[in-house]
Amino acid sequence: MSSKLDKAREYEVKKEKMIPDEMRPGFHLSPRCGWMNDPNGLSIFGGEYHLFYQYYPYETVWGPMHWGHATSIDLINWKYLPAAMAPDEEYDKDGCFSGSAVATEDGKHVLIYTGVHKEEDENGDMHEYQTQCVAVGDGVNYEKYGNNPVIRASALPKGAGIYDFRDPKVWKENGKYYMIVGNKTEDKDGQLLLFTSDDCFNWTYDRVVIKNNHRFGVMWECPDFFPLDGKQVLLTSPQDMLPEELEFHNGNGTLCIIGSNDKDGNFNEENCQAVDYGIDFYAPQTIASADGRRIMIGWMQNWDTCGIRRDDLPWFGQMSFPREIWIENNRLMQKPLREIENYYGKRISRQNVLISERASLSSIEGRCIDMTVKVRPALEDALYRKFEIRFADNGKSYSTIEYDPVDNIVKIDRKHSGSRRAIVHQRRCRVSNNKGKITLRLILDRFSMELFINDGEQVMSMVILTDVKAEGISFNCQGSLLMDVTMHELKR
Repeated sequence: MSSKLDKAREYEVKKEKMIPDEMRPGFHLSPRCGWMNDPNGLSIFGGEYHLFYQYYPYETVWGPMHWGHATSIDLINWKYLPAAMAPDEEYDKDGCFSGSAVATEDGKHVLIYTGVHKEEDENGDMHEYQTQCVAVGDGVNYEKYGNNPVIRASALPKGAGIYDFRDPKVWKENGKYYMIVGNKTEDKDGQLLLFTSDDCFNWTYDRVVIKNNHRFGVMWECPDFFPLDGKQVLLTSPQDMLPEELEFHNGNGTLCIIGSNDKDGNFNEENCQAVDYGIDFYAPQTIASADGRRIMIGWMQNWDTCGIRRDDLPWFGQMSFPREIWIENNRLMQKPLREIENYYGKRISRQNVLISERASLSSIEGRCIDMTVKVRPALEDALYRKFEIRFADNGKSYSTIEYDPVDNIVKIDRKHSGSRRAIVHQRRCRVSNNKGKITLRLILDRFSMELFINDGEQVMSMVILTDVKAEGISFNCQGSLLMDVTMHELKR
């Protein structure tokens, strides 16, 4: 083990003891200390789920990337393990960037990641070189492969850029290993490349899986590629996107392309959509559970909103709540992992509540809850004009969800949540025209809100940093509607 990794492990043990549980999210994985971004290496090994993450333990800002490590039996209750990797080799001295993990037949846990090092060219300009590397371990300790990097720029096809080449996602299929990697072409466009291997160490370039063709952003990061419900699904996170109506927003986004593979293995696109329509969601990874469900976890943050922070929190960044995903009518559907029910506490239900102005309901409050709200017009021929849920409310700070049944738009808004920065605070998405009927399910944790619309047709996520004692919830309507509410406390 290197001195850099030893230092990180010693530091995180000491720092973790200084962070009380109540200063962390209740049901979302946060870093052991310091900074967290992309989920890495989501896998099953030794009978447990393993999740690694981009990690800088020493500060709550991005720094030379390490890999943090946690394990879980149910993807909800996590146990921290020692940091898995530090940037301690020449080929990764400037960062161990994102990657994935796979269990081999001989019982080893293999991490595949992007090693980053900077070099000066003959003109004196600095360039960041990215190569794919391997580390092998037992579920706790990992040793970097002696012949790293396993894929260098020399293996790239004609037209591929040699500087932006990162985030390998590996899987095994029919006795062979496959790896899909993001790349920016020489003409500054995103593409995803496929490599194959018989042993997970010696890799051969196979093909371009998909080209962006200058449609969605520039570089395509953090790809995932898997079969689901008779379709082939590709997830990726484009950088520097331009907005398209309410489907895609500016900046860094998440993209789901649904298609199929032809007889030659070529991927044919059929539908394209956003993965999350909210503010904070990026770089998702998926895994097939032991019982066959496809489960997705993303980084619940946005590179454009990292300036929203609390100085009193000794950590930054958190993962989304795990989501079960499936395909329905050629669209990606999502719902919270069903194991959430194992953490249900008190249940409160109110049915057929008439809402015609702002109202609060007895015992409907909290900051760690799973709440489903169903609304419908009070009169069939009189459509209300707007419905609002206000939450994390202490009389001064609050956040809102608004539904406009005329234009069929849902908006999330945290501008009154206590932020002192003029960063992204609102997002909107267009929803199904159900004539004023809508189902809104909120997973509300201490520092986040995830909204599942109409049983998973769309999801909107956002971080909120309001004082955790702000537990008020109220409802408001312009016009009148009938509302059913079922709320479960979330308890460990």
